[in-house]
Amino acid sequence: MADETNFSNVSFLTVSEVADVMRVSKMTVYRMIHSGEMPAVQFGRSYRVPESAVESVLQSAQQEKPTGTA
Repeated sequence: MADETNFSNVSFLTVSEVADVMRVSKMTVYRMIHSGEMPAVQFGRSYRVPESAVESVLQSAQQEKPTGTA
């Protein structure tokens, strides 16, 4: 398998840590995970979110921000 992903250097965050970084509630993070807006890995009943996914969501939100404010 040539395109196997190496997970040894991937940092994962808990839902609580993601909520703190994004300054939203944990429920908002769970909604983003369940809607597919934010990728996550499920371990039992817990979710872990790759740090790169959080950065990607924040960058896309920043790009959508309107340029002209009153």
